[in-house]
Amino acid sequence: MESAKNLPVAVIGAGPVGLAAAAHLLERGLEPLIFEAGTTAGAAIEHWRHIRLFSPWRFNTDAAAVRLLEAAGWEAPRPTALPYGGELIDNYLAPLAALSRIASRLQTRARVTAVAREGLDKTHIKGRDTTPFLVRVEHADGETRDHTVAAVIDASGTWSTRNPLGSSGLPAIGEQAAGDRISAPLPDVTRRDRASFASRRVLVVGAGHSAANTLINLADLAREEPETRVLWAVRGDSASKVYGGGDLDGLPARGQLGGRVRRLVEAGKIELHTGFGISSIKSVDSSVTIGAVDGRTIVADVVVPCTGFRPDLDILRELRLNLDPAVEAPMELGPLIDPEFHSCGTVPPHGAKLLAHPEKDFFIVGMKSYGRAPTFLLATGYEQVRSVAAALAGDQESADTVHLELPETGVCSTAAGTSCAVPATTSVVASDAESGCCAAPEPVLVGFPTGVAHGRSGTNN
Repeated sequence: MESAKNLPVAVIGAGPVGLAAAAHLLERGLEPLIFEAGTTAGAAIEHWRHIRLFSPWRFNTDAAAVRLLEAAGWEAPRPTALPYGGELIDNYLAPLAALSRIASRLQTRARVTAVAREGLDKTHIKGRDTTPFLVRVEHADGETRDHTVAAVIDASGTWSTRNPLGSSGLPAIGEQAAGDRISAPLPDVTRRDRASFASRRVLVVGAGHSAANTLINLADLAREEPETRVLWAVRGDSASKVYGGGDLDGLPARGQLGGRVRRLVEAGKIELHTGFGISSIKSVDSSVTIGAVDGRTIVADVVVPCTGFRPDLDILRELRLNLDPAVEAPMELGPLIDPEFHSCGTVPPHGAKLLAHPEKDFFIVGMKSYGRAPTFLLATGYEQVRSVAAALAGDQESADTVHLELPETGVCSTAAGTSCAVPATTSVVASDAESGCCAAPEPVLVGFPTGVAHGRSGTNN
């Protein structure tokens, strides 16, 4: 970074991981410049503030951020309590963003539209590593301006780019035209968005924790509004993935979630359709008909997409990236988190070395670093940015020594059928090169798999 040593480091996104990155940069004597597309820090989480996290407070705060907060007299929440998304904002992110050292460097309603090397397109190599980055931003005043920075940390998340409902990775035929019948992911069906769901036929699509949360909330709504009908479609042959480990789950809140969904299905409160790969969506009068690949159909009034998320890579087209072809995570990280082979969701602690790209001093962190994989956790993101900040500051030894403390999440298995059990709380220290399914306990998931916490309908969070 010799030629850019006096320039700031751009941080894209002011969610938990983006603000943690800023805190670590400040501790290292580097100057962060934070761009957030939403109106406030944590804007994405506002969309799911009604959802409770699986993991307690002590796994949801970053050490450098806490040091900044405590210096200003902040009192930490009870470490064993399970916060709601709204509490994560109100009791942690909002106070952190309000600190003068953060607030003076945070620009909200500032959407990053492109990142490049100043004066160089993707095809040019001469002097590339020492050339500053150009970050193009649409600002709140309607003006688009270019910012010159020494390095870029992309913590923009994945909330704004949900996976389509279609079974081939593409939107189902008619999906775009039926957009007014498709809700946002994780709607607040019992309160804020109640009018859109009460006394209606609601189809939830997906087999993750966001689906489980929504199904339970819809069942609660149906008890108060008996005309509400709850339908559920999953692509797989069973819903066992959602039901989870029950009492054996090391995160009790998650085990209870799956158990409740199973009981609701068995009691007939939720109508489950398995093996339902969606091929078409057609609006008919006030309803929508969802067609499966095998010819079956479901008629509903509103569809809730719980199909996961994917990274928005368009803003990075002029950068030289090295991405895993399957999950679109950094190449070396991809095989460690690919859900096709790692059903347990375990991943060893990792940092700058594993997250590096051919584009020097550019890093994708947080949820976006996991690409399409659905097992990201906040604690993993915090360790990522600690390592990245150390690398940008020239402390390679600290950058390469990655460590992480996680709670047990029960027994995990690989596609080959092996499994590993881990202690109730495990502290893992490893070099950035270590890997293996059972090298570390499973990450603490936010109330749904990634694609969180943090992200948004139209924010760089």
